[in-house]
Amino acid sequence: MFIATLIAARLPKGEVAAARDCLDAAGCLPAAEVWVEDGEACDLQFGRDMAAARAALEGQGYDAVVQPAEYRRKKLIVADMDSTMITVECIDELADYAGIKAEIALVTEAAMRGEMDFGQALDARVALLKGMDQGIIDRCLAERVKIMPGACELVRTMRANGAAAILVSGGFTRFAEPVAREIAFDRAIANVLEVTDGKLTGAVKKPIVDSATKLATLSEAMLDLSLSPEETLAVGDGANDLAMITQAGLGVAYHAKPVVAEAAGARIDHGDLTTLLFAQGYARKDWVS
Repeated sequence: MFIATLIAARLPKGEVAAARDCLDAAGCLPAAEVWVEDGEACDLQFGRDMAAARAALEGQGYDAVVQPAEYRRKKLIVADMDSTMITVECIDELADYAGIKAEIALVTEAAMRGEMDFGQALDARVALLKGMDQGIIDRCLAERVKIMPGACELVRTMRANGAAAILVSGGFTRFAEPVAREIAFDRAIANVLEVTDGKLTGAVKKPIVDSATKLATLSEAMLDLSLSPEETLAVGDGANDLAMITQAGLGVAYHAKPVVAEAAGARIDHGDLTTLLFAQGYARKDWVS
């Protein structure tokens, strides 16, 4: 049995009925209809063909997460940070203090779309920050870094129900570690900016945290926790998240670049991160905030 969870801030019953008709027309054998949260999230259970179900429900005014019913509630979440667990790209915001945000943001965008090698793009951007006072990092953290809506509820609810949570970022430890503490991740993995005499050297310690690191983090955590892929969730927005997203049981593209959205098993285009709680069958009364 499979489940298509329809999620929106306002989800009329007529939309659910139309979605069920779409699944029927696609040969998915729709069965029961169960509301996870009245007016916001509804499960449509069906008998076959997840690919056909995803295609049938794509492009609507709601998010639709299609997955097997078994192992719906995940025991591990591995998440990207920038533009996923927080609302900004930290390196772009650091660059703004140096007056070069536009220049660096172009490189960031190209890397996230998969048009540039991530490691080369990281080195090129960090080099432009050479000489910046490290105190700017704390100022940027305080003034610019905001937690993504729904991030705390998602991670805290999953952990309260026995899941492990790892933040793995191609960004920097000086941001990732406090963000992980605030949201309540078990731990954070990120790149280390080199500092000499209180100023950035323009370099990052090697090896860097990249796509391969993110996939390895997912794989190693599965082994450590004796989990199957079906029990895992990975979420991100950029090309360097693709490897972990495509290997997780529920791989989620969150307001993502097209290359990621097209390859992910699930995509969140409308809602915030609590969408992934509804997708796991958690009603609002079950959330931990």
